[in-house]
Amino acid sequence: MEIKRDLYLNKLVSKKHNGLIKVVTGIRRCGKSYLLFHLFKNYLLEGGVSKDHIIEMAFDSFENMKYRDPNVLYPYMKSLIVDDEQYYVLFDEVQLLGEFEAVLNGLMRIPNVDVYVTGSNAKFLSKDIITEFRGRGDEMHMNPLSFQEFMSVYAGNKYDGWNEYILYGGLPSVMQLSSPEEKIDYLKNIFDETYINDIVGRHKVKKRAELEELLNILASNIGSLTNPKKLSDTFKSVKRVNISQKTIRNYLEYLSDSFLISSAYRYDIKGRKYIGTPMKYYYTDMGLCNARINFRQLEDTHTMENVIYNELITRGFNVDVGVVTVQKRDSNGKMTRKQLEVDFICNKGSKRFYIQSALALPTKEKKEQEQRSLMKIDDSFKKIIITKDMPAPTYSEDGILIMGIYDFMLNEDSMERM
Repeated sequence: MEIKRDLYLNKLVSKKHNGLIKVVTGIRRCGKSYLLFHLFKNYLLEGGVSKDHIIEMAFDSFENMKYRDPNVLYPYMKSLIVDDEQYYVLFDEVQLLGEFEAVLNGLMRIPNVDVYVTGSNAKFLSKDIITEFRGRGDEMHMNPLSFQEFMSVYAGNKYDGWNEYILYGGLPSVMQLSSPEEKIDYLKNIFDETYINDIVGRHKVKKRAELEELLNILASNIGSLTNPKKLSDTFKSVKRVNISQKTIRNYLEYLSDSFLISSAYRYDIKGRKYIGTPMKYYYTDMGLCNARINFRQLEDTHTMENVIYNELITRGFNVDVGVVTVQKRDSNGKMTRKQLEVDFICNKGSKRFYIQSALALPTKEKKEQEQRSLMKIDDSFKKIIITKDMPAPTYSEDGILIMGIYDFMLNEDSMERM
């Protein structure tokens, strides 16, 4: 089964010959190696590049262990570059190469060499990896499968596909498994044996149990506003464990840097400023999120919000949580201030969208409730409500676009064209 990842392939192609080291980052098992060694390599071959001008090295292969020594690898690489034609160097698991930063920078000084690398341990998944190359790296971040990519190879209809997607997520390896038991075991095992081990090893985390419990708390509270103080209080009151706000802040940073979770800051729309904490956290993949809570406690409202957030990130938007402050007179005639929430403010260049996620709009009152915060925004950018059971996109009397989750997820330009 071949899953096309055209979004990322096209991005990689656009970076060809730009004089920088192309670094493919992303959560482990999201398809980085497949992109580089299969999709991108085939693109090069189909474009006329000869095989001997594509130099591949997977450093986790037994037969390549000796090349982890930079003093062995670098002369070997130089011996393969025998003419002035363009060469493409593809390295996988490059973090296993000793002094890999120096080696890559050395290769970049060869005029006819274009370098592409991936890595899969916690060090290489870190968001600050580009600094390792002293300004000579060009990062391309890769996410798990979008729902559109998932459905491109899913055998059933979109309704069954949606149920499968929000339960087991979008890691490509999961799609290769047939039974629910296999998928559940895979997700639980990879979380414990790969993601957590990487973080614990890299950051020398002493309280692994508390780190895992933090992951569980975040998975149980998708879309809820929180901060280190609230989380510390939760540990104390529910788990009878004392853990400092500083430690929790560090753990949140480790999880975010490893792309397991993403954070959304609060933004005051009228005041045009960020508010700081509390903020929201979302899981990069719903299958991993559900694995943390043993595939129980699944709430459609929060799940849909998380999936929409991930889709917006995949489409290249910067995503914040919106706050609209309004004044209201109480029963005593006194003016009070109230904050209304907008689920997502999405920015990309000159584009901006305001989005509400609503599982259903069964009544006029519910529709008005979801529209209320959007109606208080006094600019001309498009305002959208995404709901699960909308037969066709339509505009409300107030000019707000209401569309179904399937229209939104399966059409990458849905927000612009409708």
